[in-house]
Amino acid sequence: MHKTLMASLTLGAALTLGTAGAQSLSAAQSKLNAGDWQGAAKAAAALNTSDGYALAAEATTLGAGLTGGGKAMYTQAQAYAQKAIGLNKNNAEAYFELARAQGRLAQTAGIMQSLSLAGSMKSNLQKAISLKPNMASAYVALGLWHAELYAKGTAARAATGAKADQVVPNFNKAVSLEPNRIIHRLEYARALMLLGGGNKAQAAAQLNKAVSLPATTFWDKRDKQAAQQLLAKLK
Repeated sequence: MHKTLMASLTLGAALTLGTAGAQSLSAAQSKLNAGDWQGAAKAAAALNTSDGYALAAEATTLGAGLTGGGKAMYTQAQAYAQKAIGLNKNNAEAYFELARAQGRLAQTAGIMQSLSLAGSMKSNLQKAISLKPNMASAYVALGLWHAELYAKGTAARAATGAKADQVVPNFNKAVSLEPNRIIHRLEYARALMLLGGGNKAQAAAQLNKAVSLPATTFWDKRDKQAAQQLLAKLK
């Protein structure tokens, strides 16, 4: 076969496979948006791509939060994210999902393991931001990291370097990038409440914004409901 024709056929096949992969990933994302986290995780992992494993990690972490799946599911999410990084060390979403899974694992672990995971989580969030500086979710997670560890007291602050004055700047960056994401506003309010003090009014302002935003996915609707419930408690 003529070399030019062979090259053309090879390129055509690659483009077809790339298009099919993108469509399959989109289909898995659609499942997740509809709340079918199990179907999304299975379909995304089956792609055996970095983006697929990152999505499988996201779906598994969200599913664990929904079902109370606990340590086993967060460990699985962590494994998916690590596979994603293994296939593409420049996948910002994979580092973010690894950090998110580690954060959830830290909540189920003892204090020493929790602090160890906290350090790794921060490093992975910083890596995600270095690869994708406009990733709003990473700034949300970093803001929460500081808030949650600061709220644990002096020992946790000393061990991790968590600072109260890093919470608001990270959340402000996130909402400036994605002002209409309900989850960002909800987590901002939660972080402000963790800091205590005179943050009730600011937390309420973020929750009022959250409940005013349109909810398009299954997860958006859950977050909006959570914001409504938290707002009612603040009043």
